[in-house]
Amino acid sequence: MSTADSITPRSREPHAVSAILYEWVADWGALAMEGILAVGDYALFVWRTLAWMFTRLPRKETLLPNFYQVGVLSLPVVALTGTFIGMVLAVQSYNMFADIGLETRLGGVITLSLVRELGPVLAATMLAGRVGSAMAAELGTMRVTEQIDALDSMGANPLNYLVVPRFIACVLLIPTLTIMANFMGVTGGYFYSIVILGIDKHHYLQHSQQFVGGFDLFMGVFKSVFFGAIIAMVSCYRGFHCAPGAEGVGRAATASFVYSFVLILIVDLMLDIVLDGIHHSLWPDGVKLLGP
Repeated sequence: MSTADSITPRSREPHAVSAILYEWVADWGALAMEGILAVGDYALFVWRTLAWMFTRLPRKETLLPNFYQVGVLSLPVVALTGTFIGMVLAVQSYNMFADIGLETRLGGVITLSLVRELGPVLAATMLAGRVGSAMAAELGTMRVTEQIDALDSMGANPLNYLVVPRFIACVLLIPTLTIMANFMGVTGGYFYSIVILGIDKHHYLQHSQQFVGGFDLFMGVFKSVFFGAIIAMVSCYRGFHCAPGAEGVGRAATASFVYSFVLILIVDLMLDIVLDGIHHSLWPDGVKLLGP
């Protein structure tokens, strides 16, 4: 009888378990290595972009079209979104506040929610969906058709010519879009609360002014700068590293929005923790929306 025949099924079982465990560890190890390499590649992409931005600013002819694409064309969708979000907040919050007799404080809740959280996040989400996906698709098409390689061969740095103008446009103009979303949201909430729900206008405005300060507005605008940088960098990176073919361009556009949105939420949480700590250290008493 051969040696292979002398091995019982019970003796083969540990070898099968070891093989499965080895394959599982190898798969997770490969996934971890790919993630580390991707993060490193993205960090180098960001570093080179920032280095070019501080070394040589792009010309006006390349900046203005990006300003128009990011800022002017995004105003209608941001304004419309902000208006209806303010109305939705009024609809959802009114019954709860009316049950406890504090419906006049609805203005403070709507305004504070908009300027600190919903305004910047929704403006960034609209920008990621409208501008970020377009950036990734445009740069991905240029990568597939070898236009980026042609720029490099002609001596023009693709990062300075393509990425830096888009990054500057997103970082500089998203605060303006955030302020627009805040304004339209407050206006929509005011219109629905005063005209539709019949809340007293004097107390509504009084509580809005009392519960919302300059630091709250600063928080939203400050966070929006980080959101704009995330949208620009993620979208341009996905476009530059687009897979060949039309399917690759579509995946790059989709991935740019998904990754941007996830990173926006993560950064929003971290900034909220830091800024709330600063706010509580400066104003320990805080603001009591439901207090006397």
